[in-house]
Amino acid sequence: MTNFELYNPTNYIFGKGQIAKLAELVPANTKVLLAYGGGSIFKNGIYDQVKVALSGREIVEFGGIEPNPRFETLMKAVEIIRNEKITFILAVGGGSVIDGVKFISGAVNFEGEEADILRNRILFKDVSKVIPFGTVLTLPATGSEMNSGAVVTIEATQEKLTLGGSALFPKFSICDPSVVASLPKRQLENGVVDAFTHVMEQYLTYPHDALLQDRIAESILQTLIEIGPDVVQNPSDYKLASNFMWCATMALNGLIQKGVPSDWATHMIGHELTALYEIDHARTLAIIGPNLYRTMFETKKEKLAQYGECVWNVKGNSVEEKANQAIEKTVAFLHKMGMETKLSNYTKDYEKAADFIVNRFEERGWKAMGEKQNITLEKVKQIVEMSY
Repeated sequence: MTNFELYNPTNYIFGKGQIAKLAELVPANTKVLLAYGGGSIFKNGIYDQVKVALSGREIVEFGGIEPNPRFETLMKAVEIIRNEKITFILAVGGGSVIDGVKFISGAVNFEGEEADILRNRILFKDVSKVIPFGTVLTLPATGSEMNSGAVVTIEATQEKLTLGGSALFPKFSICDPSVVASLPKRQLENGVVDAFTHVMEQYLTYPHDALLQDRIAESILQTLIEIGPDVVQNPSDYKLASNFMWCATMALNGLIQKGVPSDWATHMIGHELTALYEIDHARTLAIIGPNLYRTMFETKKEKLAQYGECVWNVKGNSVEEKANQAIEKTVAFLHKMGMETKLSNYTKDYEKAADFIVNRFEERGWKAMGEKQNITLEKVKQIVEMSY
């Protein structure tokens, strides 16, 4: 196990009826920016609960944060905070809203061109330089409610880029599984697959001696496989919804990545497909993931075999046989979760994707990716073309 530090200051508040606790969690005498997305919080009653809990505080609302939040939209919120002297942000939404608020939090006092936060992958470490924020989670998927990372799209250049740093953890996150009942089927499917792939990025590398991290990762995967299809069909089932929400948080709150190698190339390639074609994030992961495993088979086969045995209970006479079965089981699960696993199922203009992505990576100097830094630009091209 490699050396690590585990730091997570987020106050995670889980369960039914917890939104009322905003009254004690949001500091009194603060001017609050209430940030949300497309307006679903008005239909499911969450907006009303939030407003009641925040009564007595001055609130400025900022709606319309998109799925895959846009830099251009978020900069409007940054200007509002600067002009209105806002001192706290409350993100009410899923990962896109929370990611957007992380960018807003860091950008308000940033000295320089705000787009450079994304282009240079700035890490914010000084809490005195950011605007504090909390979250009310409405869509389990990204784990953004309990981590410090974020992904933002610059629409003008079709780039989907990251930021983060220890100063960008939410002060608190309220996670009420009851919200799952009002989610559309597609968002539920996406949420399960996003969480599943987050685990795979940190687990499916090569065998190592961090046994507990492997067992935790495998248990999250097993739970998502067990409940994923059912929560899509019956989202009002609290047992299913609560396990789904907790799995999504645990998949990316920092715990399972400690002391182990991680990959993240599936996400890096997938982000480009979203930026290029507007394909849902989770669906790009379903397109790329299996073909990355196939392309990098020789360096991943031992861990693939372990994954097959421990998660899918596959049997076989060789590492290669078990590893191949594991990939096929994964593809079958993705299909069961409503995912298409070919780019051509989403666009007719797919043939430019590989060259576009390779050129983008080359421009950024991303020439060696994955847990062994052996996913070269040639391998990226191969993975994307295999995904057509």
